[in-house]
Amino acid sequence: MGVYKLDCISKTYNMGKPNACKALEDINLEIDEGELVSIIGESGSGKSTLLHILGCLDKPTEGELYIDGSKVSFASAKNIAAIRNSKIGFVLQDFGLILGETVLENVLVPLLFCESSLVKMKRQALNTLDLLGIKNLANKKANQLSGGQKQRVAIARALVNDPDIILADEPTGSLDSKTSSEIIKILFELNDKGKTVVIVTHDKGIALQCKRIIEISDGKLISV
Repeated sequence: MGVYKLDCISKTYNMGKPNACKALEDINLEIDEGELVSIIGESGSGKSTLLHILGCLDKPTEGELYIDGSKVSFASAKNIAAIRNSKIGFVLQDFGLILGETVLENVLVPLLFCESSLVKMKRQALNTLDLLGIKNLANKKANQLSGGQKQRVAIARALVNDPDIILADEPTGSLDSKTSSEIIKILFELNDKGKTVVIVTHDKGIALQCKRIIEISDGKLISV
């Protein structure tokens, strides 16, 4: 069994109400360790919902999700939070940074749930910033950064716990083409180092560079 196994996963929002909306229907999928996968589809197709379920940010209403062979779709909130914090790093289109805080403080956030000294956590965060070539920005406020710098900080925050899986939701959606290429290069290099990388994108040029393309339409898996 791979990193992920989705067994007949469905997701319905507002279930049982007149405005119920089925976002995913009967998704069967496996993603192996170290894969570089893109998820594509039209706006509203369900690709972000699928990524949120992979990231344990949302729960399916039907079916089972397995991560590393363990069933997690209906695990306790505490166990899901532990899995999310130790195994998964998120990179979001809107960066998801705390704009009034420094770069270092933003990258420290995932480490605050660990049992470690502040000195050790700061060293770990600075090492991660150095890995991405932005250690010099550590004391800058997030609201003083360019879009490309913000996305690098978001990637540093995703990496600081050394997760096995990186999930990126439209990571280049708000960036110019040059900066987009630089961000995608970083994600591909992480995959070369053994990380499992899953990228939701509307950019077919990016999708075609991935080793596997998963296409979603109207909540259904139409091709892999």
